[in-house]
Amino acid sequence: MVTKTRVNDDIRASEVRLIDEKGGQVGIVSFEEARERAKSVNLDLIEISPDSKPPVVKILDYSKYRYEQALRKRNARKNQTSTTLKEVRFRLKIDEHDYHTKINHVKRFLAQGDKVKVGIMFRGREQQRPQFGYELLTKIAEELQDISKTETTPSLEGRNLSLVLASTQKRVDHVSLQRQVQTERKEQRLARQKQRLDNKKAEGVTNA
Repeated sequence: MVTKTRVNDDIRASEVRLIDEKGGQVGIVSFEEARERAKSVNLDLIEISPDSKPPVVKILDYSKYRYEQALRKRNARKNQTSTTLKEVRFRLKIDEHDYHTKINHVKRFLAQGDKVKVGIMFRGREQQRPQFGYELLTKIAEELQDISKTETTPSLEGRNLSLVLASTQKRVDHVSLQRQVQTERKEQRLARQKQRLDNKKAEGVTNA
């Protein structure tokens, strides 16, 4: 339920705690006195804390007050972020290219303001040596410590070992994020092209 702000003659209290137009604390005065002071400076008397006893009122320009309140609400909505938990899985025996690709995914999610669950699923005999999984998670957390903090320590559930990272960066805007994604994809495409060329050169040397 939205409570309408009482202004001037809509204020019902017989006594009020008055703040003047300069922000000074006048103290408790009668409503009539507060109203007259507001009129004498061609401003309004606005009830800013109706639940106080007596209610707090302030001498202000009502149109300016409404504008500032609307601006605060708009900024509050803009600053609100919906944090979701993303998940990125690493293999224990992961090659360097896949490792950096997945690290970039984690970085992108953190830049969006999301939390990231970094997981490792043990396969076969890997489960007998969980310490290698702990080492990999520690390596990942340390590599990302400039932009994140470890929210949960590594925990083992069955074949799955995981931890949760939370961003310590300011959330990036959508346009910046899209540019980052495009740059990463371009770098990955160039890396694949270079790998194919290197393979062809190697094959040519072998055939010769």
